[in-house]
Amino acid sequence: MNYNGKKFVSAAEAVKIIKSGDKVFIHSAAATPVVLIEALTDRAKELSDVELLSIHTEGPVPYAHEKYAKNFTINTFFVGANIRPYVNSGRANYIPMFLSEIPHLFRSGIKPLDVAMVTVSTPNKKGYCSLGCSIDVSNAAIDTAKYVIAVVNPNMPSVYGNGIIHLDKIHAIVKSDNPLFSLITKEPTEVENRIGQFISEIVEDGATLQMGIGGIPNAALANLYNHKNLGVHTEMFSDGLVDLVRKGVVTGMEKVTDFGKIVSSFVFGTKKVYDFIDGNPIVELRDADYVNDTRIIRQNPKVTAINSAIEVDIFGQVCADTIGTRQYSGVGGQMDFIRGASLSKGGKPIIALPSTTNKGVSRIVSTLKKGADVTTSRAHVHYIITEFGVAYLYGKGLRERSKAIIEVAHPDIREQLEKEAFEIFSGL
Repeated sequence: MNYNGKKFVSAAEAVKIIKSGDKVFIHSAAATPVVLIEALTDRAKELSDVELLSIHTEGPVPYAHEKYAKNFTINTFFVGANIRPYVNSGRANYIPMFLSEIPHLFRSGIKPLDVAMVTVSTPNKKGYCSLGCSIDVSNAAIDTAKYVIAVVNPNMPSVYGNGIIHLDKIHAIVKSDNPLFSLITKEPTEVENRIGQFISEIVEDGATLQMGIGGIPNAALANLYNHKNLGVHTEMFSDGLVDLVRKGVVTGMEKVTDFGKIVSSFVFGTKKVYDFIDGNPIVELRDADYVNDTRIIRQNPKVTAINSAIEVDIFGQVCADTIGTRQYSGVGGQMDFIRGASLSKGGKPIIALPSTTNKGVSRIVSTLKKGADVTTSRAHVHYIITEFGVAYLYGKGLRERSKAIIEVAHPDIREQLEKEAFEIFSGL
């Protein structure tokens, strides 16, 4: 079998080009090229010091096993569940960097790439494939790698935007019809629904939304059905957005950039959202250095950035990617959108989180855990929202801030937080 004269090869044959010392990019999220990962790991004994670079990937990471430590070095820009234990054990490395800056890292040659392993859609009659649901930093990897291996998967949607690659740029093509990875989120909890309701009450008609995935964003979206003319410019989206579009709530008619379009960097969800974006001209997936560019974000009206956190201190410092010194996720694009929303006319930068963990530990704290990363500074955050209400911080001093944030902490912890706040201020 072949496309435009290019013959399919096996995954084992395709990865033979990879040699010791090479730097190899792995495509992201739902587009993770599993068959190439498996084939490369099967070659491990023939290789040494191959550097694997990626953002968030899905599925098994066999190359991360300790027995391959001399064969593969792992550098990741985001820590998902599959690679998390290896990062925290020291087997893999986390590179803290805004998603918007990673393309520059490749294009500038700071991180040169030898090989890019990606998943693409079935080519059209002119030989063009789509990078489908994951554009993110992948164009930069493809453009700068010396060698491109692509898995052609008929399940990959063909998406408008700039994630287009011609067969002429692909050196080896492998066929696979594996289902795309799915992210099936649970129904929002009662706490998440309360938070979603609070968020919906401050989202204005005509706002441009940025949201992530999970219970809180889904709950917020589910409470927006009476809104009008919402726009979307977001790092990623999932299934929760689809019905809002179909109900006519999301129109993009008040956006300044990409008027009438839903703009994102990647999409991760179930077949529902993959079918929605397939050949849909109102959806454009574009590079992260465009989507997450604060200069682009701020041009849209009433940008409402809805982000979450692991813990927040009583002054508004946000830790969203570590638990103490333990790496949990990554910097991602939170700061880009929080800042973009702050600079947008009528914008609202929001951090939303349950007041406690599932074990009842307060996520509102007087001081962040020892070693915790400050993902977003206290100067950037305007709103902290929990199931107990909305704390508005913009323009408020430290004492006012602490009072507002303590008021949205769990009632059982407020007295303790007030005592700790008093001790902090007494020591100033």
